[in-house]
Amino acid sequence: MNLDELNNLEEKELVDIFEQCCSARRWFKLMATSTPFQSTRHLEDTARLHWSVMEQRDHLEAFDGHPKIGDPASLKAKYAATHSMASNEQSLVEQASDKTIVELADFNQRYEDKFGYIFIVCATGKTAEEMLALVKTRLHNPPEQEIQIAAGEQLKILLIRIQKLLA
Repeated sequence: MNLDELNNLEEKELVDIFEQCCSARRWFKLMATSTPFQSTRHLEDTARLHWSVMEQRDHLEAFDGHPKIGDPASLKAKYAATHSMASNEQSLVEQASDKTIVELADFNQRYEDKFGYIFIVCATGKTAEEMLALVKTRLHNPPEQEIQIAAGEQLKILLIRIQKLLA
């Protein structure tokens, strides 16, 4: 899809498109009412601006739209709305050893137990070993710091997905 095609979609279609980029309802509804976009840069800047006004409940709603890192079954079963955008984001995890996958699952569970939401990281281009190191490090963060880090990772993810829209 190109920018002109995106700008000519009806609001309901835009809602559906932007929901694939981020499952925070407030964000994708704001995006759907922000057309027309003058350029790709304008689209990305608008996405950043709308994300910057999201509150913790919006962040948590967005985080809930992700599969657990290393858990492709949850990608298929629970996250159909974002499946087409998210399908390749964890592709390097498939190359990891069984030991690394098990350890990643363990630390993901520890993270979720501590913070109340799944570990959010922009997985594109990262190996399972890199993500394992990140979750181990971030597990030590205080909750108020960690939610801000996770929200920053979510922004990276949604911007990558917006780029995929126009590819």
